[in-house]
Amino acid sequence: MISLLWSLVLFLSAITVHEYAHGWTAYRLGDPTAKLAKRLTLNPLAHMDLIGTVLLPMTLIWLHSPMLFGWAKPVPINALALRHPRRDLIWVGAAGPLANLLCAVTLSLVIKGLHLSPESLPTTIITGGILVNLVLACFNTIPIPPLDGSRVLLGLLPTPIATIYARVEPYGFLLVLLLLYLGVMNTWIWPTVIWLMRKLVGP
Repeated sequence: MISLLWSLVLFLSAITVHEYAHGWTAYRLGDPTAKLAKRLTLNPLAHMDLIGTVLLPMTLIWLHSPMLFGWAKPVPINALALRHPRRDLIWVGAAGPLANLLCAVTLSLVIKGLHLSPESLPTTIITGGILVNLVLACFNTIPIPPLDGSRVLLGLLPTPIATIYARVEPYGFLLVLLLLYLGVMNTWIWPTVIWLMRKLVGP
């Protein structure tokens, strides 16, 4: 039960920072939509999604999955309100994964700065926080709507192609599930997470 609670706390913290980063970046670039929707907050309750934030993570923990992931309610973004819609959309999309990566780096510095024992409970908890943030960052780089990689790609693609690409969004969730079934976790996300973990906390 303690392990379950800590896992959920770490996961909620990671997705809260992730969504806040999207909203804050959009707000700084001219779009007040998230602020008006009361989503520009670090209160995790404002970002929770019943399936992606509660049911899926708890199921993965119950199944003793080596990887915990899920999603929050996407922060509302109005690309037309951004000062430079195409360019700024790239920064808004990248803000979430970058925030999680920054959290992971910061937590790794805490372990090194406090000279914590590798076997201690604080080290175990902090390492869990690093892992959750890295998984969330890597998972969201998948360029399929509504994941963040798609926002970055939309900003990079020529307008005619971007318009066609955006039509994929209603089917994005099914495509993500298909990729997970085909093993994208094992072929891309998990190897990347392991490589980053070794760089941050060692083998």
